Amino acid sequence: MSETDAPPVVRRWLRLPAPPRVDLALAAAFVVMTLAEALFSPAVTSPVEHAVVGSLAMALLAWRRTAPLLVALLIVTVNVLTNPAGEFSTLLSLVLVCFTIGSETGPPRNYLGLLVVLVPFVAVSIVHDLEPSDLAAALVFFVGPWTVGGVVQSRIARTDEAVARAERLERDRELEAARAAAEERTRIARELHDIVSHSISVVTIQTQAVRRRLGPDHAAEAADLAAVEATAREALAEMRRLFGVLRTEGEEVSLAPQPGLAELGRLVEKVGAGDMHVRLTVEGDPVDLPAGVDLAAYRIAQEGLTNAVRHSGATHADVRLRYGPGRLDIEVEDDGHGLRENRPGGHGLVGIRERVALYDGTVDLTPSPSGGVLLAARLPLPEAP
Repeated sequence: MSETDAPPVVRRWLRLPAPPRVDLALAAAFVVMTLAEALFSPAVTSPVEHAVVGSLAMALLAWRRTAPLLVALLIVTVNVLTNPAGEFSTLLSLVLVCFTIGSETGPPRNYLGLLVVLVPFVAVSIVHDLEPSDLAAALVFFVGPWTVGGVVQSRIARTDEAVARAERLERDRELEAARAAAEERTRIARELHDIVSHSISVVTIQTQAVRRRLGPDHAAEAADLAAVEATAREALAEMRRLFGVLRTEGEEVSLAPQPGLAELGRLVEKVGAGDMHVRLTVEGDPVDLPAGVDLAAYRIAQEGLTNAVRHSGATHADVRLRYGPGRLDIEVEDDGHGLRENRPGGHGLVGIRERVALYDGTVDLTPSPSGGVLLAARLPLPEAP
């Protein structure tokens, strides 16, 4: 008979997944004990029946997790029919069955499963002159494991819930970090828009000036410059459209120039006018910086001071600029509370990392010798021609 021709109950059993190895091992152990009872126990009145029926019932223990109530009902039936005196392994297996019912099922099925085991045991005990010890045995061997199984299930459920909550929080943190990085990239792009637009405007004006100085003998060159000028104007128009895309709803176009390290002294004075003393130190010979690098260096120092003021409780901060061969180091050190899980606050560190990565630099956030925080960023500089 094929699986499709089998009754529905049989088809469901045929589709059951393979039992875990530990359940197969337990079932095999009970089968071996049942066969040993059939062979060697003088209390067994029908060895063949005990070996066949009992072994089949014990083999069902392998599927006790998959169908706990059905397995309990079948084993209880076999126990009542072949072991009314409660002397053999079929009764002992009900201890494991009760634990499984408690650990694998929930209300009301767990209560129903306990009754499936408990009621026949008490009924058989009444028929054979019920004694108080029989009730005590029922409590210890049936109700006890059932209760322990319920406690285990509850603890596993709480553990799974805690793990799921931790995973959910981790996903939320990752999404928040990704959102913060996207916001910072958009902010950086909006700031760099002004710099790039200005550079393109200069290219356009200079190209136009050169073209107008050319005489009739340079018609081909003038045409090439006119093409360059037209391309620059198109690029500028596209930059303005890009800014329209990057600009958030309701945001006005800023007419103020983007800041650079030339304004850093003013920023230090402004921050130092409060409760925190700020000192600016410049080491090495300052060089002219590309506009984007100049803006990035200023923003890094600004974010370091902002986080020192808002989150560290510091009373003193040092800002150091160090010009070296092919690099610019920016350091902000405070004497505040030190590194914490939320330092720097907000999206500050995200913005710093994005700006530094834009110019292939590096950034580190470490404890400072004073017990506070040391923010150290390094930006590569183009070599002087």
